[in-house]
Amino acid sequence: MSTRRIRGAAVTAALAAAVTACSAPSGGSGDGKSAGPVVLGVASEPDTLSPLLGYGKDGNSKIFDGLLARDADLKLKPALASALPKITDGGRTYTYTLRDGVEFSDGEPLTPADVVYTYRTALDPKTNNTFKSELDAVEEVKASGDDKVVFTLKYPYAPFAARTVLPIVPEHIAGEQDPNTGSFNTEPVGTGPYVLTGWSKGEKLSFKANPRYWGGKPAVKAFTVAVIADDDVRATRLRSGDLDGAVLPPNLAATFKGDDAKRTYEARSYDFRAVTLPTGNKVTGDRAIRRALDAAVDRETMTAKILDGAGRPAYGPLPVDDPAFSKGIERAQDLGKAGKILDEAGWKPGEDGIRTRDGQQAAFTLLYPSGDKVRQDHALAYASDAKKAGIDVKVESATWEVIEPRMKDTAVLAGFGSTGDPDFGLYTLLHSSLAGDGFNNMARYDNPAVDRALDKGRRSQDPAERTSAYDTLQRALVQDPGYTFLTHIDHLYVLADRWDGLTTQLEPHEHGFASGPWWNIEDWQPKK
Repeated sequence: MSTRRIRGAAVTAALAAAVTACSAPSGGSGDGKSAGPVVLGVASEPDTLSPLLGYGKDGNSKIFDGLLARDADLKLKPALASALPKITDGGRTYTYTLRDGVEFSDGEPLTPADVVYTYRTALDPKTNNTFKSELDAVEEVKASGDDKVVFTLKYPYAPFAARTVLPIVPEHIAGEQDPNTGSFNTEPVGTGPYVLTGWSKGEKLSFKANPRYWGGKPAVKAFTVAVIADDDVRATRLRSGDLDGAVLPPNLAATFKGDDAKRTYEARSYDFRAVTLPTGNKVTGDRAIRRALDAAVDRETMTAKILDGAGRPAYGPLPVDDPAFSKGIERAQDLGKAGKILDEAGWKPGEDGIRTRDGQQAAFTLLYPSGDKVRQDHALAYASDAKKAGIDVKVESATWEVIEPRMKDTAVLAGFGSTGDPDFGLYTLLHSSLAGDGFNNMARYDNPAVDRALDKGRRSQDPAERTSAYDTLQRALVQDPGYTFLTHIDHLYVLADRWDGLTTQLEPHEHGFASGPWWNIEDWQPKK
């Protein structure tokens, strides 16, 4: 998944008067008892609010709905579809029947044509999104009668139903615009529980309840998402009452443990931190360097010290408690092994302890996004471990605007991870066909055995074959790592304790904006 600081664009819509501005201390709950507008602090905002370009593709959009949605346990349930799909033709045909009476927030009815338009446009080569590969199995989507949509797949794709959480957009509006540049990207119209009332780039997005929502009237009538990149600032504003809730790193979430008016929520996740090792770089592209770094890193200490135990060591892209995780690939720090790998590859220690080979020093730059304390701490710990093996890692902070053009040949402390199925996160992370495709395969990793395993896992219907494919992949990554996997992190949220119905889901890398305890804000009820 994307690791950049997600950027947005300003809109012309005026802020709704009912939504309290989050830039003033009065924007929060104050005494913690009011059931008025909710103000939430997050670290980043979306690029766009158009599902055609990726917004909400993994679910939980407050503006839109997909054919299906996920419940608290990530089980699929009907949303715009009236039931789960009918699957025929050996898993190649999925038929959905639309729910009766659904309207977009502008009053126009939802039709099968809207679904067809959404998927065809998302798959159109002219549409600038980076999630086309996630719908690779789709050969055709067409309407059938007044209430059905039929997907025909090129091959049986076991987790296809979970891909249909993709939000549906109105053809009568989006179809009149360029999907890449049209105003729909910042002035969306959907069927979801809320409508956007304003977006101030880099500051806040404001929402109010959609009176036409098919799922009922939310008790939370309005909410604002404050975009606050700096962790410390989010914590300060939460403490002052300016925010009702915020996503926080473990060290800052811990400072609220004695506050009886606040509750901390922990969400387990597939979200991992890793160092990309671009193959185009003379140092990070060397397999011996990559293997040595994998052996030199102390994952257990990172989990204990940086995450305060709110996470797990990452031995690959899947967490250790995932059913598809390959048992036996767990590995502790082994500096002796790291040194042996480098010695055998001709990287010899210099007078300063840094290794060289053929005049090339074992040194590279590692970038991390400024303001992200957790990534900074990971980067510094990684550099310290690497130096013990004779590799000099120069850590630098930068904005994503600076990082993006450099990441093709410069290492980045990145974050990835998707829920739902191994294919969802692994294919975009590792397949060579996606090297250099935006934030897909950032390391430009190219391993034919891994490609074959990814293709087999994607195309097979046999659970045993899929398990074998992902086992092969994980073991290949140990021998030929394109990333140094560090930790899987739990997501922590602190909120004023004035609402009931708050839960968390097992979360992907992307979190905070539409995840956390507010993933189902439309279901919250005021405390009595």
